[in-house]
Amino acid sequence: MVGKFSTRGKDGANAVPNLGATPDMNILKQLVPTKHRFSGLTKHCRALRSSYLHSSTDASVEVHSPEQEVVIALGSNVGDRLDNFNNALELMNKLGITITRHACLYETAPAYVTDQPNFLNSAVRAVTKLGPHELLGVLKQIEKDMGRSGGIRYGPRPIDLDILFYGKFKVHSEILTIPHERIWERPFVMAPLMDLLGSSADCDTVTCWHSFSLLSGGLLEFWEKMGGESLIGKEGMKRVLPIKSGLWDWSQRTSVMGILNVTPDSFSDGGKFVSVEAAVTQARLMISEGADMIDIGAQSTRPMASRISAEEELDRLMPVLEAVAGMPEAEGKLISVDTFYSEVASEAVSKGAHLVNDISAGQLDSNMLRVVAGLKVPYIAMHMRGEPHTMQNSENLQYDDVCKQIASEIYSRVKDAELSGIPAWRVIIDPGIGFSKKTEHNLDILVGLPNIRAEIARKSFGVSHAPMLIGPSRKKFLGHICSRIAADERDPATIACVTASVLGGANIVRVHNVRDNADSVKVCDAMLKQRSTKNLS
Repeated sequence: MVGKFSTRGKDGANAVPNLGATPDMNILKQLVPTKHRFSGLTKHCRALRSSYLHSSTDASVEVHSPEQEVVIALGSNVGDRLDNFNNALELMNKLGITITRHACLYETAPAYVTDQPNFLNSAVRAVTKLGPHELLGVLKQIEKDMGRSGGIRYGPRPIDLDILFYGKFKVHSEILTIPHERIWERPFVMAPLMDLLGSSADCDTVTCWHSFSLLSGGLLEFWEKMGGESLIGKEGMKRVLPIKSGLWDWSQRTSVMGILNVTPDSFSDGGKFVSVEAAVTQARLMISEGADMIDIGAQSTRPMASRISAEEELDRLMPVLEAVAGMPEAEGKLISVDTFYSEVASEAVSKGAHLVNDISAGQLDSNMLRVVAGLKVPYIAMHMRGEPHTMQNSENLQYDDVCKQIASEIYSRVKDAELSGIPAWRVIIDPGIGFSKKTEHNLDILVGLPNIRAEIARKSFGVSHAPMLIGPSRKKFLGHICSRIAADERDPATIACVTASVLGGANIVRVHNVRDNADSVKVCDAMLKQRSTKNLS
C-alpha cells in the first residue's frame, strides 16, 4: 500500500508534516545502557535511525507504508460506557485497525472540566495500513457515528479516541500531533499506555516509543516519576474489571469463590450435590458463610477423569444453575460456570452465569475464545498442559523453572484470547495448582506468585495486573504433605495455602470449605491493609 502523509504548508500547498523529526540520538544512546531494566532496548539504534522518515515542511513524499503499530486511547463517560468501548473496538476492527493488545480498564475522575460523570479509560495496541491522517479520519468518524458532537472541550462524551503513537513516527500538522501532546500530563492516559508494554521492549517500535519520553529509562521511568502504581486507587483512578452490571475493584479485598460440584465423581465431594435440592442447600450455606462467588461445575477435572459430552454436562448443570441463580440469597453474588466447552459456556451465561472458568484457557475447545468474546463476560484462564486424563503424564510434568514457564504459557493463552476479541480487562488468570503439577511445583507456585506476575510483566504489564485466582482446596498434594488420605481432612492444609496465596498477591481463592477459609482471608486482608498503612506513614 502507498500512503501519503501530508498537511498544509505556509503557502497553502500540500506538504508533508514533520513525520521524520528524529529523536535526539543522544537520548537513544542513553536508553541502551538500561538493558537490566528492559532488555529490548539494547537493540542498537542504527536500525532504528534508518527507519525514520526524514522530510521538510515544503515537500511531498510518497511513503511505501507497511502495517504500522499504533496505540489508541479510549475514554467514555456518557451512556453505557462499557458498551461504548465494545462498539468502538468492533468498529475499529472492521475499519482497518486490527487490535492486538488491550490495556486494563480504569474508572477515573474527570480532568479539566470536573463537573461531569466519571470516565472509563483504557488503550489498545493495533496494526493498521492507514496513514496517520487516514487513521485520524476513521477514528473521528467512529466518534461521530457513536453520537459524539462538538460540545465543550474536555466535556462529556460517549467515546473519545486519541492516537498516542503511530509507528516510529512523529507527526506535526494543523490537526494532528503524534505522540499525543498531553500524554505526559495525564495519569489516566499513562496508566493504560504502560499496560500495553512490558519491562522488556518487544520490538524496535516500542524502543522508539520509550525514546519519546526523553528519559534514559524510557516510559517506565516517566511513569515512576509521575507516581506509577502508587496512583492506582488514589487520585480518583482505580483499576476495574466489568462483571455483571457493575465494575469490580478487586484491590479492595480478596474474594472467596465457593466450589459447587454437581458431579458423581469429583475427588472431594462427588455425588453429594447432584440433586437440585442438595445443590441449592449447599450454595445457600456457602453464601451464608461468606462466599462472594459460586463456581458450579458439572464435569470432573480430577486427574485421569474421563470426559463427558457437552450435552451430558448441560443436563447436569442447567437445573442447578437456574435454581441457584434464582435464589434470593444469590442477589449481589456472582455465579461462575466451570467448563471447557463453548456450548456449555454460552448456555450457562444465557441462564444467569456471570463468569466462565475454563481450566484449559481455550485449548480443549477451539470455539471457546470466540464464543466468550461474544458473551462479553469475564474469563478465567487457567494454566494446564494436556487434559485431565493426560495432565499428569511425565511429559506434561517437565519444568525447568515452573513459575517462569507457567507465566509464559499463561501469557500465550491470554494473547490468544485478546486476538480472539477478549480484552485483557476481562481476563482473570489462574496458575493451575494441581493441574499438570507435582507437589514441588505446587509449592513453588504458592511461594512464587510475585515471581509469576513479574515474569508476565516482562511481556505485558496489563496482563500482570490481572486478578489472580488460586485453587488449592483439598488437592492431593496436601494429602501427600500432611498424610491425609481423605480429601475432606485437608481443610487445615488448605487454609495454610490460602493464607500464603493472599499474602502473595492472590485476589480470589477457590475453596470447598468457605467458612474457615473466609476467616483466613479476612485476617490476611487486615494484615495487608496494616502493612500498607505503615508503608504510607
